[in-house]
Amino acid sequence: MSLRTTLLVATALSLTLAVNAQTEWPAITQTTKPWTRWWWMGSAVDEQGIKNQLQQLDNAGFGGTQVVPIYGAIGYEDKYINYLTPQWMNMLDYTVATSKNLNMGVDISVGTGWPIGGPQVTTEDAATKMIIQTYTIKAGEKFKDKIVINDEKQKGIPEVFLSAVTAYDDSGKAIVITDKIVSDGSLNWIPPTGNWQLYALFVCKTGQKVKRAAAGGEGYTLDHFSSTALSNYFKKFDEAFGNSNHGVRSFFNDSYEVYGANWTPDFFDEFEKRRGYDLRRYIKDLSKQSNDEQAARIKSDYRETMSALMLENFTTKFTEWAHNKKSINTNQAHGSPGNLLDLYAAVDIPESETFGSTTFHVPGLRRDSADVQSVEPDLNVLKFASSAAHVTGKKLTSNETFTWLTEHFKTSWSQCKPEVEHVFLSGINHVFYHGTTYAPANVPFPGWLFYASVNFVPQNSLWPHLKGLNEYITRCQTVLQSGEPDNEVLAYWPVYDSWANPKGLDMAFGIHQIDNWLCPTDFYTNATVLHAQGYSLDFSSDKMLAEAKVINGEIKITDKGAAYKVLLVSKTTYMPVATLQNIIRLAQNGATIVLQQLPEDVPGFNNLEAKRKQLKELIASVSFVQKSNGIKEAVTGKGKIIIAENPAQGLAYANIERETLTDNGLKFIKRKIDGGKYYYIVNHTPNIIDGPVTLNTIAGSVALLDPQTGKTGLANFTPQKNATNVKLQLEPGEAVIVKLLDASKASGKKWNYIGENLKPIALSNSWKLHFKDGGPVIPADSTIESTMPWTDLKDDVATQSFSGTGIYSTTFKLNGKKADDYTLHLDKLYESARVIVNGKDAGIIWSIPFKLSIGNYLKKGENTIEIEVCNLMANRIRYMDQNKIEWRKYHEINFVNIKYESFDASKWDVMPSGLGGVITIAPVKFSK
Repeated sequence: MSLRTTLLVATALSLTLAVNAQTEWPAITQTTKPWTRWWWMGSAVDEQGIKNQLQQLDNAGFGGTQVVPIYGAIGYEDKYINYLTPQWMNMLDYTVATSKNLNMGVDISVGTGWPIGGPQVTTEDAATKMIIQTYTIKAGEKFKDKIVINDEKQKGIPEVFLSAVTAYDDSGKAIVITDKIVSDGSLNWIPPTGNWQLYALFVCKTGQKVKRAAAGGEGYTLDHFSSTALSNYFKKFDEAFGNSNHGVRSFFNDSYEVYGANWTPDFFDEFEKRRGYDLRRYIKDLSKQSNDEQAARIKSDYRETMSALMLENFTTKFTEWAHNKKSINTNQAHGSPGNLLDLYAAVDIPESETFGSTTFHVPGLRRDSADVQSVEPDLNVLKFASSAAHVTGKKLTSNETFTWLTEHFKTSWSQCKPEVEHVFLSGINHVFYHGTTYAPANVPFPGWLFYASVNFVPQNSLWPHLKGLNEYITRCQTVLQSGEPDNEVLAYWPVYDSWANPKGLDMAFGIHQIDNWLCPTDFYTNATVLHAQGYSLDFSSDKMLAEAKVINGEIKITDKGAAYKVLLVSKTTYMPVATLQNIIRLAQNGATIVLQQLPEDVPGFNNLEAKRKQLKELIASVSFVQKSNGIKEAVTGKGKIIIAENPAQGLAYANIERETLTDNGLKFIKRKIDGGKYYYIVNHTPNIIDGPVTLNTIAGSVALLDPQTGKTGLANFTPQKNATNVKLQLEPGEAVIVKLLDASKASGKKWNYIGENLKPIALSNSWKLHFKDGGPVIPADSTIESTMPWTDLKDDVATQSFSGTGIYSTTFKLNGKKADDYTLHLDKLYESARVIVNGKDAGIIWSIPFKLSIGNYLKKGENTIEIEVCNLMANRIRYMDQNKIEWRKYHEINFVNIKYESFDASKWDVMPSGLGGVITIAPVKFSK
């Protein structure tokens, strides 16, 4: 074969592979599958139980587990295995080995329950707080009291000590008189003149212990601001693990939920080292709760120092420790009194959390107000974790998903779908279910359960159809873990505006407190509005901007991180001089900056006037020219700075084009891949989308990938100037992935667009109803004239309490297969179904819209159809509570409802179960 022939064959093969690749899904891996948090209650596990449950998880489509030991079940105390003992490590080793054989991964928490802590945490290393006591003394007066801690809970603790005493006269003059206190608390100081207030700061202990701790994990919560405390904490792990990670992929730390921990023993010294002045002189300002500017500035410095200690002494050290074990780490930064972006960025896998359920306007989606939390997951909160991953080049952002999605036993897989889509749209691409509880085989229904989880357990009556949800998530994550993020806008988070709050002291940025620290800000408003308008954003911190550089006109925080076309700075009252210097530096090096307004002031207290002068000089050094629509522009160096009161106008002026598909209510997120892009598009509106949708990407070929079914095909599209119009057909609740490649127009299998729905075939014959795989009692078989929920068959009392599978079967005649396809439509489905046509498995219907393509399974003449419906666990639990059948026997919190009250299902209404309405088969003609 000649060289020319060889090249032609190779080129043809390359083109063929390119065409095939256009409609192929990315490869499935461990991490593209969903993982689940695996609660080990009391660590009362054994090898057979571990093996059985891992096999069940594997069969359901899970890629791995996150082992978290927690409190145990009553009556099984003799089965408890103390955390990190040799026996516990043997169970971990068996878990890892068994998981490896199933191609599954294993993560473990670095503690039991949460927050991090345990028996190795001494009182000295325990979470610490300050207590300030005040006294008065007059000139020439001998102080008769003793300056000792008054709090009875703190007395007798050797590690509690007086750290500083500062005296203030009527004019505000401060004198640190700590050295005037003798060992018994007596004051050896008499003021010569005036009236004085004494402020005594004691280093005390919060006394908080690990919540929901497992056997061997009980103990004090850790002082997160002390590197010594963390080092001491990990000594127990070092003894247990040695120099090996024992096959653990990642060590996990849960969210910061340490209450009242606002100090660490050497805080004064750490503060002075970082802020440049002695905080002992300003103890009074720490205790103020008024709109006092000096107090606000002191508190801002205090909070900035807390943030630095959290980052340097806990998060970074945790990452180093995991790396020393030849492993990686996962950390939930939310709730921490620190800059969340920097904390998330300092770990290998930043992990966020969804708590509660979101309101979606998808017809038919059940959302009973009595069964949901009052808080809703917020997209912008989730983006803190994904932004940190994106700007630093980390491939995975994980999420604790479905925590308290609905009331226990009432969550359907159809309710999970839009919630996990909400997570994906934030940039998260590695989902962990919350969660699965290990249970011994001899524990009767409903097995062991965790009080705040959706019950992703084999005992769940919906378990047979969980694979439908898992396959959907897997397909989505194969795409969302491919390539790189593609967000054009980098939005600066002005944390100093939050830190300047004169009220309170330590400031934890928790997901349940966003009404205090996030929602009232212009940053939040802009991020929300711009996202709805079709702009793609990530967030950045002051530290990130200090590390940023400009490459080919785009901003990059790290070499491996994403590139951004513009930096957006929302209205900001307080900005450090260094941050503004970095913004100007980026502009001079070729970046485009959009400011909503120039910063008004500098944060903090030390050298205030000098820093204010620097800020003003910096601002004056940039010369702005008035443009149209109130926009100002300054060309500086290779780049420019734009001032626009309306950020969208500023972005448009900077030639950042929004994606107009959001005008139809569609939501999206993009990924860059070699030679093209992915768009993940979701329809959470009540409207059908049927027509061209414009995407701001030039493409030579376009494919559609359906994550619900796995089907793929080449799309109808029309090139536009700097864009592509792609024909989409999306019903409410559906999602699609659009793959746009630069390559020339491809040939191959076309996407099947629905051109015409012919007259539907109503399945009007009688139905047989048979029950299996459930309880407490299997209802009797019956014949019904038309489909109805089996809970409407009230003559059989067993139907009111049954949770399991009911099989509806009927026959119908098809005169001939004249359509291109046939779609089964279920009018009312409670809750999911597997469809069997002529003895062949046609698939699972588990999400809205309740439909399934079955054309390939139909034949001319008589056809049989079986619809195996699984219902919720609710009716069986209701029966058990009404009949006082004990099933919840746990230590600690035992079992609570969604309002954190004692759980009782006895007064619940019966939840509809089975099929309802008219079942039809719609013949479909595909459009040309």
